[in-house]
Amino acid sequence: MTLHSSRFTIRPATPADVTHIHAMIVELAVFEKLEHMVVATEALLHEGLFGMRPACEAIIGEADGEVVTFALFFHNFSTFLTKKGLYLEDLYVRQAHRGQGYGSRMLEHLAGMAVERNCGRFEWSVLDWNEAAIDFYKAKGAEILPDWRICRVTGDALTALAK
Repeated sequence: MTLHSSRFTIRPATPADVTHIHAMIVELAVFEKLEHMVVATEALLHEGLFGMRPACEAIIGEADGEVVTFALFFHNFSTFLTKKGLYLEDLYVRQAHRGQGYGSRMLEHLAGMAVERNCGRFEWSVLDWNEAAIDFYKAKGAEILPDWRICRVTGDALTALAK
């Protein structure tokens, strides 16, 4: 895949990027047909990334100074490996900037961070209907784990489970 002639850079997100990241989270939700699930606000995102106890980190990809992609990630832990891992929550490239290799560069950058941080794993989830993403990830060397399913408890069910 050939990058167009723009200058593409990757950097850690700053508080000034929260507006861009929030907008791309909404765009991602629309793409995934999950916009009804988005309750994120810029204030909550700022707290998660830059508050007293940050829960996650983000990187930004810029083409000629324009924010065109982001990745939000955090550390998890493998009991089998007894090492931390890097979990990619979301990677999104704005529609107008797809096909330029930016997603690949972001994924490679994150893999480099995982190696640098001595992580035992670099993981993420992909929707089963998103064949283009599945093919992309496989081409990057990712193994799609067929025997694992995500379990999630939210809202009233979470409250009930906590009782």
